[in-house]
Amino acid sequence: MHPGTHARTSPDKVAYVLEPSGVEVTYAELEARSNQLAHYFRSLGLKKGDHIAFMAENHPLYFVLAWGAHRAGLYYTAISTRLGAEETAYIVDNSRSEVFITTAKMAAVATEIITMTPWVKARLSIDGPIPGHDSYEDAVGGLPTTPIADEAEGADMLYSSGTTGRPKGVLVPLPEVEYGEPPGLLMLVQMLMGFDSDMVYLSPAPLYHAAPLRFCMAVLRLGGKVVVMEKFDAEEALRLIEKHRVTHSQWVPTMFIRMFKLPPEVRDRYDLSSHRMAVHAAAPCPREVKSDLIDWWGPIVHEYYAGSEGNGFVYCNSEQWLAHPGTVGTALSGIVHICDDEGNEVPTGESGTIYFEGGGEFTYHGDEEKTRDSRHPDNEHWSTLGDVGYMDEEGFIYLTDRKAFMIISGGVNIYPQEAENRLILHPKVMDAAVIGVPHDEFGEEVKAVVQPIDMAEAGPELERELIAWCREGLADVKCPRSVDFEPELPRHPTGKLYKRLLKDRYWSEAGRTI
Repeated sequence: MHPGTHARTSPDKVAYVLEPSGVEVTYAELEARSNQLAHYFRSLGLKKGDHIAFMAENHPLYFVLAWGAHRAGLYYTAISTRLGAEETAYIVDNSRSEVFITTAKMAAVATEIITMTPWVKARLSIDGPIPGHDSYEDAVGGLPTTPIADEAEGADMLYSSGTTGRPKGVLVPLPEVEYGEPPGLLMLVQMLMGFDSDMVYLSPAPLYHAAPLRFCMAVLRLGGKVVVMEKFDAEEALRLIEKHRVTHSQWVPTMFIRMFKLPPEVRDRYDLSSHRMAVHAAAPCPREVKSDLIDWWGPIVHEYYAGSEGNGFVYCNSEQWLAHPGTVGTALSGIVHICDDEGNEVPTGESGTIYFEGGGEFTYHGDEEKTRDSRHPDNEHWSTLGDVGYMDEEGFIYLTDRKAFMIISGGVNIYPQEAENRLILHPKVMDAAVIGVPHDEFGEEVKAVVQPIDMAEAGPELERELIAWCREGLADVKCPRSVDFEPELPRHPTGKLYKRLLKDRYWSEAGRTI
């Protein structure tokens, strides 16, 4: 199962279309272009298990890049377009990527990272020139459109931030199977969500995220059609369901909230009768929102809890959720253990760290300490994503908190250490903490609590100055949206910051801790 199969049987079938531009790519075109890229990788001497990286907006060549690397048996890292030069360079260098591909829109970052990424042997630019980069079109365009002789199954190696603020590259073993052998995810989505060759799948999120990329790749293996939104808009998403007769879709809860904020006459304007499966993940969905969504769309809403690490998969459908409101489901891959801080399993109904046993194996690339921290203290085969929750008597799992103080805003994982490190460098700051506070639409919002050197300077002017300071050095999504000032932060003499004391002030009235 791979695009080449469908290029032979249905060459003119549209593999994916981008909206609103309307650019379509057929299976024949996807097959030919990804073959050319695979030949390019081999011409550079890249072999199975080597690494490449690309940084692009939702672009007509996005799946060409992914499939070109995948069929060459490579690890490929899709990088967020929201990152700055230092963060991008860290990922490219840490992944030991030998090829970096980007687009003209990313020229500023791409140029800046050249001297910071010595492992890269080839840099390509799509859609226009970038200093220090060769033209993608010139480098790849004249190569054969037939498959390379030694095709193999590759894998993505995507990055999620760590509790220390540095991104973590999730490395899974390459599958030792022939190219086209169906992966486990494919069989899961076929069984649970009815994925097939007739499906039309709406992908409203940036493709560099794990779920959109992996689910779209699964659709293309099966021969379905992917509708990629170049940028999310609530009404446009509904319009596209009607226009393309979308059957399947994937979301984060923030998108649901934005749709519910549309006037009722707008929500009811579009024919959604083709829509038979909507899946969401990445962040907790407020119970009221999910209940209203099931009332609106019917019992077609599916949810899962998992991570890029692939160490487990928890799932529930609408009927299960309605019977167990607030659950993220039961484990379909991996056995769940709920443990206290000493690693002992806790009784049913008690909260603890969620560990998976028997799921997929992974390491954090080049970081033995982070890999070790993700394992159970007494059993290296049990691993955690760092979340805290409990299990009821029927085996349904509920998330209640996070072991680390990760912030999830609009489905994006944000770790605060980088912003704290940035703030502490400001000449007017003595100490700083960055936390997530309640936000009606995004779930959480990033807030900084700062101890200034001179409390007399605390106020709106310093707040604006500190936010601008953060944005100069970090991706916007990681920066605080507001700053509060305190004469002293609750820090232990050993240096440990009691963030819970800070967070409780903002969350006590919200009635939730996640």
